[in-house]
Amino acid sequence: MAAKLSDTGREFSEYQEYTEGLIDFAADNKRDASGSREFAGRCCKKRTMNDLPFWKSKTLAEMTVAEWESLCDGCGLCCLNKIEEWDSGDIYFTSVSCKLLDGESCRCSSYENRWDFVPDCVQLTKENVPDIAWLPPTCGYRLVNEGRDLYWWHPLVSGDPATVHAAGISARGRAINENEIDLDDLEDYVVDWPLTVGEEKDDEDA
Repeated sequence: MAAKLSDTGREFSEYQEYTEGLIDFAADNKRDASGSREFAGRCCKKRTMNDLPFWKSKTLAEMTVAEWESLCDGCGLCCLNKIEEWDSGDIYFTSVSCKLLDGESCRCSSYENRWDFVPDCVQLTKENVPDIAWLPPTCGYRLVNEGRDLYWWHPLVSGDPATVHAAGISARGRAINENEIDLDDLEDYVVDWPLTVGEEKDDEDA
């Protein structure tokens, strides 16, 4: 049975506002590399409350709604349909995306109303992240839950939501919308790259 999934979290508008602030700060950082006193003052104001970014200093349960939402890197891998073996419980990714996934942005095209169109969309919560074995190895929620840092291409680190695509982590250019195929043929689209993209990048960085 295929599990249809979309982006995680609850309040997308808060996530957008929060992320835009982080991206603006990262852009300031890039523009003012001279280390001027004015920039140093801005930097200190941004970081006085905590020397570590929230994903390093908080558990998932301690995060605000905006922080939780911003952990989604926008890769779209969770939005790929999956097949579950009834006997073994094994789950296999396919290259077929949920009908609501925007193939270019890898974001849900109707996030706030997604359950109206996909009733079985699975929502990640602070409680169920540890129990969802199919989360991609690069998933920010999985990484933080396992006590690991985010990758350099995560928008929270890079300050640019496009880096997840530039790094070859996302589903962009690799997925086909479920409206374009016969779902009875879903088994023909089983792939393993959603589970290996992180390994590929680790090998390149080694």
